Amino acid sequence: MIARTPTLIDTRRRHAPWAAVAWTAILCLPAVGGPAAAAGLKDFTADARLAVTSVTINDGSKPKIFNGARLVAGRIVHYEGGGGVSLAVRGKTDVSALDRAGLLRNSLASGLPNPGAATAPGGGASAPGVAVRFDSPVVNRGGPDLVVFEMHKGGGGGDWFHIAPIEANPDWQGITVKRYDIDAAHVACLELPGMDLYGHAAPLRDTQSFLEGGLRPHTQAEGGFQAVATAIDLSEMGVKEGASSSGVVLRSVSGQPAFDPLAVLGLPLPSEENLLTRAPGPPRPKPFELRDRALGGPLAGCEEIIFAQRVPGTDHWYGNFGHYSDGHAGHYAPPSTPSSLDYFKYAFGDGGRLCRFNLRTRKLTVLLDDPQGGVRDPCVHYDGQKILFSYRRGGTTAYHLYEIDADGANLRQLTDGPDNDIEPVYAPDGSIVFCSSRCRRYVPCWKTQVATLYRCNADGREIRMISNNAEQENTPWMLPDGRVLYMRWEYVDRNQLLFHHLWTVNPDGSGVMVYFGNQYPGYVMIDAKPIPGSNKIVASFSPGHGMAEHMGYVTIVDPRRGPDDMEMTRRVGAATYRDPFPLAEDLFLVANAKGVHFLSGDGRAELIYGPDQVGARWQCHEPRPLRARRREAIVPSRFGPQRPTGRLVLSDIYEGRNMAGVERGEIKKLLVLEQLPKPANFSGGSEPLTVGGSFTLQRVLGTVPVEADGSAYFEAPALRSLFFVALDENEMSVKRMQSFVTVQPGETTSCVGCHEQRTRTPHLRDIRLLEAIKRPPSRIEAYAGLPDVLDFPRDIQPILDRHCVGCHNHDRHEGGINLSGDRTPYYSTAYWTMFSKSLVVDGRNLHGNRPPRTIGSSASRLMACLDKSHFGVDLPRSERQTIRAWVDSGATYSGTYACLGSGMFPVDFPDEIVINRCAGCHKATKQSYRNVKKDAFYFQFGNQEPPQPLLERIDDIILIRHLAYFQLGEAPLYQAICNLDRPADSLFLRAPLAKSAGGLELCGRAVFASKEDADYRAILARIEEASRRMHAEKRFDMPGFRPNRYYIRQMQLFGVLPKDLAADAPIDPYQTDQAYWQSIQFAPHPQ
Repeated sequence: MIARTPTLIDTRRRHAPWAAVAWTAILCLPAVGGPAAAAGLKDFTADARLAVTSVTINDGSKPKIFNGARLVAGRIVHYEGGGGVSLAVRGKTDVSALDRAGLLRNSLASGLPNPGAATAPGGGASAPGVAVRFDSPVVNRGGPDLVVFEMHKGGGGGDWFHIAPIEANPDWQGITVKRYDIDAAHVACLELPGMDLYGHAAPLRDTQSFLEGGLRPHTQAEGGFQAVATAIDLSEMGVKEGASSSGVVLRSVSGQPAFDPLAVLGLPLPSEENLLTRAPGPPRPKPFELRDRALGGPLAGCEEIIFAQRVPGTDHWYGNFGHYSDGHAGHYAPPSTPSSLDYFKYAFGDGGRLCRFNLRTRKLTVLLDDPQGGVRDPCVHYDGQKILFSYRRGGTTAYHLYEIDADGANLRQLTDGPDNDIEPVYAPDGSIVFCSSRCRRYVPCWKTQVATLYRCNADGREIRMISNNAEQENTPWMLPDGRVLYMRWEYVDRNQLLFHHLWTVNPDGSGVMVYFGNQYPGYVMIDAKPIPGSNKIVASFSPGHGMAEHMGYVTIVDPRRGPDDMEMTRRVGAATYRDPFPLAEDLFLVANAKGVHFLSGDGRAELIYGPDQVGARWQCHEPRPLRARRREAIVPSRFGPQRPTGRLVLSDIYEGRNMAGVERGEIKKLLVLEQLPKPANFSGGSEPLTVGGSFTLQRVLGTVPVEADGSAYFEAPALRSLFFVALDENEMSVKRMQSFVTVQPGETTSCVGCHEQRTRTPHLRDIRLLEAIKRPPSRIEAYAGLPDVLDFPRDIQPILDRHCVGCHNHDRHEGGINLSGDRTPYYSTAYWTMFSKSLVVDGRNLHGNRPPRTIGSSASRLMACLDKSHFGVDLPRSERQTIRAWVDSGATYSGTYACLGSGMFPVDFPDEIVINRCAGCHKATKQSYRNVKKDAFYFQFGNQEPPQPLLERIDDIILIRHLAYFQLGEAPLYQAICNLDRPADSLFLRAPLAKSAGGLELCGRAVFASKEDADYRAILARIEEASRRMHAEKRFDMPGFRPNRYYIRQMQLFGVLPKDLAADAPIDPYQTDQAYWQSIQFAPHPQ
């Protein structure tokens, strides 16, 4: 409970050259995994909301289980912090509504990092520290009286702290707690979800500033925290038995890591109403119960496991290899970013080793130890004699594939180069399937690199891509039938955060098929593996957009009712783990920050090995049994390296999900589109490519015919991410695929219909009966004269200028529609109008499989205005075709990724002037349904919602206004009513300006009587300043534009631009992108 001598854990980083070293140690773990104590805290439990539900106390007699709801909580009555981070709350908590005085009650979802430090315990509620006054006095009843919980990161015990009674009693004193009853190795230690960290904007000199002071975000959703706890006897502080204390004071210990309290709770009278007969949740396993069950059952004849240890990542689940596109902390690195940030920021930490552990003798053998390198993703060979894994040598920056003998001898490198090779698995034909950043692209909604599926020979040669996803793919593993099961992330016409599910593919890349979950948003389904002796699999279901390092709920999936039946899943327990390895349907190996565990089918966990028990501070990952295993079936290869194409057969386009209302014969063609990867990315949003739409560019390849029976048969370019739009006789969209398909060179593959249920087979079982099969495969017919990647300023705006702007301009404003091409701080006036006035309907950032004719050209009002019915507007066929193709290919603003991280020039409004002149009529009366910026003044200009402040910082525009979630018909960003090409024509100025002065007087009265009004001039000056910046720095559609320097750096790394490119050398952004895409396309091998 309270250590009289310190137990120090050295957390300093050790630096040594990498070495392949095998060394051993014998571990002796306590029976339950934590330090034994005659009196103290034995266990605690919490519910899904992290409220403490019970504490189990040893007081020298029979253990007592106190009801968490009956524990004595308190409120903060004094706070003097130590600076820096001062508040931690569970991710996505609304801190504006937080009861700060109640932060140390019985919830473990919030805490107070670093509550001030002192050299000695001391007493009384003053000086640095936090004081809590209990709701009722806590009585010293003999034995433990208090329980203190701490938010801890890393292994070992919690951080030292001082504790003293709140009363200034000369006979009472404080004590220093140096050891915890429940530490990071204890079975009861609780993994906390991602915690948002905040600091106070002003120094915390008193309690009032803590309770009411403004907060500034420090980090969001930082993972790796655990709840550790200890019990305290008031007798230790001089409080006599039978006496009571009304509260306590907690302080960090000077010279030690800061103490981060989560809760301090008193024990009530151990009466019947305050006690439970058993703790909530599944029972804790008996000592070595699960180990002995495993060794006597599914691990019979196998006593050893292997696992990797490394520094855990802190970014998203996919952000643990490679480098970021820039070193800037925000969402956008402006040209003014100092050159000191031009370094490569890497998504990993230093330190890793590969370990072998004997479950019976508890002997640890370190096969490879590299304090400056990284080790991950071990896979045991079929013969059990060697281990394949991914390794980054100390002093290098890329992971490569290595093999090592099971005894630690004969380390050999299989792959090399500048790219990262991770997550390898042996395939039964002798090849290796793995994920690699050789695809040379970036996550379309973040700054990290993408890895997709690759394969190579057993010696690492003949590496080739087998998937060309624009997004991340992870954790391939073999199924018994010879297919590869893996996680695929995709978001064609749908939300970027919700669709990362399970797919299968043959080891040669052919036969791609959804396995489970692609119609259900809300989980990252990752680390999936088949369960021996069943047709089920187990996976980590990482909630939402996924937790760091693949943490999630261990979930069993039964696929017998197809890929869409979530009732066929079962969660194993309430806690989160990573890297589940199935030994049986009711027994798994899992890992978390505490170490490697057995996990039973009813959710009970038994710690096998904790990383801090011998030398290494790094966390455990990827536990696997070290034993021989049977090879899976071998799937014959369909890969034809000499062919540039594959063939796709569509059985019946009318068969499928959500096709109600589509009549047979209605669909005449398929529009074939290609999702194009990003060579770099600088933001979590879709700007400045789209406003709430596609995160990627889409190339228009052309069309193929659909026969009267609904069948299609055509040649498709190999290894390209293709998706389709069903078109009617007028080439208007009927249904969009909202996913993608890839064919291998020489492969012929088929599907039933449009979004068909994967449990269905074609109603025409003989493929030879299909009308499309009775002829040679169609070739994709390109549109004559149409750019393959469309660009709004270059390709669409000239058409609008010729046919629309005469009526829909700054002066006439017919129907409230302005289609002029003048540039605003983001995009152009016409582009904003397309979406704020719902002229174009795209997939937005929503869910997939939308009903027919609800997305694309047939749903877009713009197309209905081009058929002579709108005041006789009659476009030539080629121009209608261009606009239609632009709408159906994502309706992007830019046709080049060189726009990313550039071309945004927000106006720095004179806020005080705007509030003084406009707030009387335009103060928002409704709460915004977007993210709220605390203390900002919210305006409502016009009738369109949401209300919003005058956002000027690009990060605020991305995160507060949330442009990635802009919905059709919403009010545009108020920056959008500023004209940077003609500042005086800005609607922001003309709407309140008197008509007699050349204004529109849309405010019901003339706010500005003339252009000489001082406030008018002040606003105009700010818009002109943004205009000057735009014309100096340029946007992608302006002569002399030069892309973001980090985009240029990536193109140089990829060999698209020369490394010695002169600083003033002209760059054609469109041609540069085309050269990049060409460089990563499949090229047939000569015979």
